[in-house]
Amino acid sequence: MLNENIKAVRTSKGISQEELAIKLNVVRQTVSKWERGLSVPDSEMLISISEALETPVSVLLGGTVEEDAPEDLKSISEKLEVINLQLARQKASRRKAIHWTFIILCVVIAAVFAATAAADSAYMARSSSDPESVVAGTLVHAFAWVYLRIAPLAFIGSIVGAVMTRKRG
Repeated sequence: MLNENIKAVRTSKGISQEELAIKLNVVRQTVSKWERGLSVPDSEMLISISEALETPVSVLLGGTVEEDAPEDLKSISEKLEVINLQLARQKASRRKAIHWTFIILCVVIAAVFAATAAADSAYMARSSSDPESVVAGTLVHAFAWVYLRIAPLAFIGSIVGAVMTRKRG
């Protein structure tokens, strides 16, 4: 919608992202984010974009040019509201995905921690005449030793992450 229109008008005018960014006094990455739909310019910046591209704001928003100025402002505000709602939904969706990732990470860490803690370190009783067993046992013991020290910190971090990303309100 808006992101596609900004890109289409910019490219049809033969203006690069860098050139548009210079005209608007922003960095090129900002223009790139607008065109990829990762962010939306505010109303003042939208007007500046339309001036820089010499295109009516209504064209950038995907509408037709209307002669009545109050209607233009009303349609612009309605379209901006729709765009803001879409961005809010995307943000909520990302937050929810991250939240569940932290919860799953907590469960995995707890399960591996319990399995590692409960595992019997039988490598000590193995014969030293079988070097492969000794090496494998040492590697298992090294993993358990490191994991049992790191897992509690990772688990606490995952809990904090899950709490910080939970739905508020």
